[in-house]
Amino acid sequence: MAQGSKTDERHALPAQPLPAWRRAVLKVGSNLLAADGGGLTKQHASALAAFIAASQVQGREVVLVSSGAVAAGRARLREYARNPGELAARQALAALGQAPMVALWQSLSVRPVAQVLLTHDDLRNRRRYLNARATLRELLRVGVLPVVNENDTVAVDELKVGDNDNLAAIVAALVDADLLLIASDVSALYDADPRAHADATPVLQIPALTPEILAMAGEAGSTVGTGGMRTKLQAAKKAAAAGIPTALFNGREVDTVRALERGELHGSLFAASATRPHARKYWLRHAPAAAGRICVDAGAARALVGGRVSLLPGGVLGAEGEFHRGDLVEIVGVDGAGVARGLCHYNAAEVRRLAGHHTREIVEVLGYSYGDEVVNRDDLVVTRVPTPHEELSV
Repeated sequence: MAQGSKTDERHALPAQPLPAWRRAVLKVGSNLLAADGGGLTKQHASALAAFIAASQVQGREVVLVSSGAVAAGRARLREYARNPGELAARQALAALGQAPMVALWQSLSVRPVAQVLLTHDDLRNRRRYLNARATLRELLRVGVLPVVNENDTVAVDELKVGDNDNLAAIVAALVDADLLLIASDVSALYDADPRAHADATPVLQIPALTPEILAMAGEAGSTVGTGGMRTKLQAAKKAAAAGIPTALFNGREVDTVRALERGELHGSLFAASATRPHARKYWLRHAPAAAGRICVDAGAARALVGGRVSLLPGGVLGAEGEFHRGDLVEIVGVDGAGVARGLCHYNAAEVRRLAGHHTREIVEVLGYSYGDEVVNRDDLVVTRVPTPHEELSV
C-alpha cells in the first residue's frame, strides 16, 4: 500500500530535479480543498495558487484539474449526504458545488479563471476532442487559468472517466503538456503502507510502471475523494504512454509546494515511457485513418516532407472521399503517393471549398473559420522519406 503518513515525516524526502516544462496540468484532490467541518477551505489551496501564479509570471502555462465540487455541494445541501453513492445524488451535489469550487480558485487567482467541464464522450469523439483542445489552448493563450472537471451532472456511470487523477492524465495529453503534477495528501509512493509499517520506504523515482510497482497501490483511503494511490498510478501510466512524466507530491506542505517553483520535487517522479513527440507521432502514424484523403500540390508536398510546417489551404488541390473535422486523414501528392497523415481541422466538403485559397479568405469562403491550418504541424506526421532535393528546397 502506498498512502502517505504524517506531514512531519515527509520533510525527510530529498529534493530531486523537476523535469523542465513549459505547460503543465496540475491536479488537486478533494482532501486539499475540503474543510473538516464541510465546504471548501483555502488552507492548502493558497500555496498551490501561488505556485500557479509564479509559473504564469515565468511564462509557463498551467491547466488546473480540481476536485472538490461534490464536497462543496454536500456541505451546502447536507441531506444528500444520506445517499452519497446514488448517481443522481452525486450529480446534484456536483452541480451545486461547481460554482463555489470555481469561486474558490478565482478568489486566489489574479488572472481570470474559466470553468471547463468535460465528459467521456468529449474525450473519445475526435471532433469534440479537437474542440476541447482548441478551447483550452485559446484560454492559455490569453492568460486565463482553465479549471477542468468532469461533467458529473450529465455523465452516466458506464461513460465516466471516474476520477480526476485519470482525467488529469487525459487532459495532459489533450493539451500536449510537458508535465503532470498531482497534488495530494500523500507525499510519495511507498513500498508499503507507512501507517501500518514504520519501515516503509518512499520510492522517489519510478522509471517504469511495472506490475510490481502497480501492486504497491492500495485502495482509496479517504471518505472525501474518489481515488487513492491506485488511481494516481493509473494516471501516471496514461501520462507516461503519452510521453509525459508525472510528479506526485504532498500539497499540504507549503515548503514542498514552494520548492516546485525552484524546480525541485519532494515526492515521487514517474518517468515517461517515451518522449512526448515520439508518442504522439507514433499514434498519428499507426492509428486508423478516415476513408477520405487530402490531395496537395508539389510545393506543399515538399514543404511537408522537408520541414515542420502546417498544411494551409493554398497548397491543397482537393479532397477525396468523406471525412469529418478532427478525423485522422491521409495526405497525398499529385502522384497519389502518401506524403503525411494528420488531424484535419475541416471536413471533406470544407477542404474542397478551401482548396487553393489564402488563409485570409477562409471566412469569406465558408462564413466561419476553425483556424488558418487545414492540418496543424503539431497534429501531423510525415510518411514519405525526403529526397536530398526536398531536404535542400525548404
